[in-house]
Amino acid sequence: ESSSRSDRALQDHEDDTQENVLNEETQNMEKDEDKQVRQEITGCFQQEQIKELKLYKIASELLQTERAYVTRLHLLDQVFCARLTEEAGKGMFPVEVVKGIFSNVGSIYTFHSQFLLPDLETRMSQWASTPRIGDILAQLAPFLRMYAEYVKNFDSAMDLLKQWTERSVQFNTIIQDIQSQEVCGNLTLQHHMLEPVQRVPRYEMLLKDYLKKLPEDDPDRSQAKKSLNIISMAATHSNMAIRKMENLKKLMEIYEMLGGEEDIVNPSNELIKEGQILKLAARNTSSMERYLFLFNNMLLYCVPKFSLVGQRFTVRTRVGVEGMKVLETSNEDYPHTFQVSGKERTLELQASSEQDKEDWIKVSVSFRGNLHLRHFPYLCSCVFQKEELGKRAPRWIRDNEVTMCMKCKEPFNPLTRRRHHCRACGYVVCYKCSDYKASLRYDGNKLNKVCKDCYFIVTGRADAEEPVSGKKRGILEVLGVFSVSGNSFLCGFLQYSTDRTKPCQRVWCVIPQHDALVLYLYGAPQDVKAQCTIPLLGYQVEDVQRSVDHPPTSFRLCQSKSVHCFIADTEEVKLRWLKVIHKAVIGEMPECQTPVDDDLANSCHDGVPDGT
Repeated sequence: ESSSRSDRALQDHEDDTQENVLNEETQNMEKDEDKQVRQEITGCFQQEQIKELKLYKIASELLQTERAYVTRLHLLDQVFCARLTEEAGKGMFPVEVVKGIFSNVGSIYTFHSQFLLPDLETRMSQWASTPRIGDILAQLAPFLRMYAEYVKNFDSAMDLLKQWTERSVQFNTIIQDIQSQEVCGNLTLQHHMLEPVQRVPRYEMLLKDYLKKLPEDDPDRSQAKKSLNIISMAATHSNMAIRKMENLKKLMEIYEMLGGEEDIVNPSNELIKEGQILKLAARNTSSMERYLFLFNNMLLYCVPKFSLVGQRFTVRTRVGVEGMKVLETSNEDYPHTFQVSGKERTLELQASSEQDKEDWIKVSVSFRGNLHLRHFPYLCSCVFQKEELGKRAPRWIRDNEVTMCMKCKEPFNPLTRRRHHCRACGYVVCYKCSDYKASLRYDGNKLNKVCKDCYFIVTGRADAEEPVSGKKRGILEVLGVFSVSGNSFLCGFLQYSTDRTKPCQRVWCVIPQHDALVLYLYGAPQDVKAQCTIPLLGYQVEDVQRSVDHPPTSFRLCQSKSVHCFIADTEEVKLRWLKVIHKAVIGEMPECQTPVDDDLANSCHDGVPDGT
């Protein structure tokens, strides 16, 4: 019995202990839940406080900037405008000039100083009980439409200000006197006048930020959205005026750099791109430092002047954007080249890098079409339509690109047969073939030296297709380099020799598509008559191994006792030639190794005045 009582007592104690533990755990859980709820309530309260603080900061910033803006308006209306109006009343200059410059700035000053600013100051003093600004802006935002008149008049105001600053000494003296005062902060009148144009976009930015921080269920939200719609419409006009102001400021800088070049400071002009560039000479490949200004309606080709102040460039040529063509070119001696062809002049230019060249071509092509001639040098020089002769300035073929007259095919020499350029087509011809003069439209209808064929085409007098000498053309004259290079499997420069003891000669080699089993050798890329031809069928191709006597880029064509030695510029070029020749010598059609635009090749063929 005693043992039984002891067991029951122990069991009761264990039950009491377990109950106490459960009660303690329940109390702890209730405490944790209360703590979490308190933390959530505190977090929400803190977030509300942060939002209210952000809203207060936005409203405070609006008030502070409004005070500074009213001070600027006071300077414009009560200082600049009042002083100039007073002097205009004395007959120094017309009163209408002052009214034209300051437009309705007096009304804008009255609205901000007597209405908007006092209302904002009152609201900020009552922010604890009325924390909102949307209702004030919604009530007063319609009055911001008066800025449309100021913005619309802004361009003419700047023109008047510039005009009378230069014309009237008294006018300029008054403005300089006020600008020297401390209240102006070393800023010009033009800078202060830009402030009203920039103010409306400032309201739009602050109001957008205010709406982001405003709760969705806030009663001020509808009023804030209403005012934002009104202000956004006014800000659109202001942004346009700001862009015009920045553009006019840049045009003024260019105007000074060009020494007062006419027609530069015009609201319709827009600068697209400017930069330093190299210009390749027309007769040779020497380069000269130049500077380009590309506008929406013209390209200014300028020569730098070595002067640190004042005029920095002299305009050499204006090329109209209308009808301008941009061609991507390739030059062995100068990389990153492209050609700009206008009615007034054709320029071959060299950019500082491939990216710079692509940028120039891209912005130029945004106005007119572009023709890309990648990996195919010298072809662009002959892209010239017959109907454009005399109407568009040609690109001159360089002296070192030909070895013979491009009309009579006679070789040049430094004494009796020197090089001349036809001003209509740009061909290099001898003195006999250039002994004609015709009026060219691109040069103001002045008389210029032209070749015989261009003379007949421009004047329309005789049939230009008749051969000059009346002789039947030989096989080497029938295929000019324009046709074969434009439709070839492969073309390019190679060093050539038939005798190991003699030095190699640099020649322009072409395997035409219509005559795939023949290799044509020209003295230069623009020659119209081949020096010789090599029928490839039956020849053996030898890839010369590395040795003292032969460079690694050498290869030979051998047939019986006939040996033709060639040296390529690089190993890659050599492999391309071997790939084509290996098929040609066994009578198979090779694969085209030179990407060429068919339309371009046809235009090159059609553009040759004598039909070769």
